[in-house]
Amino acid sequence: MKIAVAMSGGVDSSVTAALLIQQGHEVIGITMRLFEPCTTGSGSAAHDAALVAAHLGIPHHLAEFEPEFRELIINDFIAEYGCGHTPNPCVRCNRYIKFGLLLDKARELGADLLATGHYVRKTVDSDGACHLRMARNIRKDQSYFLYTLTQPRLAQLLFPLGDCESKDDVRRLAREFGLPVAEKSDSQEVCFIPGDDYVAFLEGNNGLADTRGDIVHLNGTLLGRHRGTHRYTIGQRKGMGIAWSEPLYVVAIETGSKRVVVAEQQHLFAPGLLATDLSWVAGVSETEMACSCKIRYRHLPVACHVRIRDGGNCEVLFEQVQKSVTPGQSVVFYQGDEVLGGARIVSALRTQQ
Repeated sequence: MKIAVAMSGGVDSSVTAALLIQQGHEVIGITMRLFEPCTTGSGSAAHDAALVAAHLGIPHHLAEFEPEFRELIINDFIAEYGCGHTPNPCVRCNRYIKFGLLLDKARELGADLLATGHYVRKTVDSDGACHLRMARNIRKDQSYFLYTLTQPRLAQLLFPLGDCESKDDVRRLAREFGLPVAEKSDSQEVCFIPGDDYVAFLEGNNGLADTRGDIVHLNGTLLGRHRGTHRYTIGQRKGMGIAWSEPLYVVAIETGSKRVVVAEQQHLFAPGLLATDLSWVAGVSETEMACSCKIRYRHLPVACHVRIRDGGNCEVLFEQVQKSVTPGQSVVFYQGDEVLGGARIVSALRTQQ
């Protein structure tokens, strides 16, 4: 079987390629060109991926997706902040770039399947139905970012690291395979934002309009001025430069009036949320269901009840109130360790509906 591996130049994707070769597959590597820094110079994605491919003796291809990445991911990221949302670009990148354009490129190169270094598992029933599941290594689990995978796409994917118990095991394999990136550190940043400084990125050459305005208490009291709504997210406490009798947190970002609304901690809690752009890994026939959900990546699943509405929308009611429901983030639904699907958060519910 011919398998294409999405090679980022990191440890995970490099070990993925090595494992598949060890298993006897014909392997090719593909590195995506998404923006200029990712493909130039020593230590870049393309440079390191090419080194690994040469070490493994496999063909290495460069896929040029820079215009599409700018339009679908970077421009959307900027626009979302302009609307007062806190976007998750990795979710969109997986949906449109990695498991859209890159998957198409892999098939164009004659690959039967595309493999990635994501920490997630796939199981397949006897009838061919595919299930997306959490990784064995829960601390590294990335299933939250992959809820937009459809059955046809999931059927064409492999995730060889999903059963690894720890990152130490992956590092050990990298050393055993003699990979030149075995000691390379993991990236913890949004890939297109230098130094993870999103404020500098948004205020640089990206055309974000002036969003300076007032900081107001939920009761209407004017507390001060802020330097841009894009500098704030729901639940934020620090960096506001205001005085009050008790700690205040961002509870709303109103871009129309350029206001950042703050309040005491109890106002961060919500009984549920509204979400849109629903996507299901497998078909869901019920209009209501009980399951668990995560409302951000670093969030433990909580019990909830989902009401599916027309137009790809849904209402989610939590079994217990949750803190800092953030527009622009994703709510992802689980049944045990299986990902059912997810949606993009529009707003918190302030009262039970």
